[in-house]
Amino acid sequence: MTTRIGVVTFPGTLDDQDALRAVRIAGAEPVSLWHRDKDLHQVDAVVLAGGFSYGDYLRAGAISRFSPVMETLIEQAKAGMPVLGICNGFQILTEAHLLPGAMLRNNHLHFICRDQTLRVENAETAWTSDYSAGQEIRVPLKNMDGRYTADERTLDELEAEGRVAFRYLDGNPNGSLRDIAGITNAAGNIVGLMPHPEHAVEPLIGTGRTDGLGFFTSIIKKLVNA
Repeated sequence: MTTRIGVVTFPGTLDDQDALRAVRIAGAEPVSLWHRDKDLHQVDAVVLAGGFSYGDYLRAGAISRFSPVMETLIEQAKAGMPVLGICNGFQILTEAHLLPGAMLRNNHLHFICRDQTLRVENAETAWTSDYSAGQEIRVPLKNMDGRYTADERTLDELEAEGRVAFRYLDGNPNGSLRDIAGITNAAGNIVGLMPHPEHAVEPLIGTGRTDGLGFFTSIIKKLVNA
């Protein structure tokens, strides 16, 4: 049976079509999910794509967190469903308390858009198993509120438990504490990161590399072998 991966669209989501295309290129069946629909339509995993859901009013992701689809998603994620939050999706995951910490405005107070080198810190999650720990990848980064923050105790726990999934290299682009670009929950089924792997899945576009494709092939292999 073909793996079905859902991509949620909120008002203001920008990168849902890119994520759906990445899922298709990786070999799974992409399924569009609407924010008002609680039904996840029997998908095996979910991607929360990037953008500016609800215009980033209040805080980035703060309103989306209460969308009807999130009620089901939170329940399923806690039960083990794989969930990937990209950029605004990462912000939504922190607002929903599926991942710890919060996202603040970039320390230089400017929107940033560039190709970004990352180091894979944890290659054992549902979304990163096709990478190797220590591997360097390069994917696009574009955000205004991308500065990851958490209290020292939480940061120490993330480090000690190996839950920092990705770290920025070649300069911290937004002031994220400890150069954190992405994290995972303890179970490894939920991953959030600010850079955009869905924009680096074809050699003709984006970075000209396919460094982001591993996110999507990783989850397919995880689900097929489950």
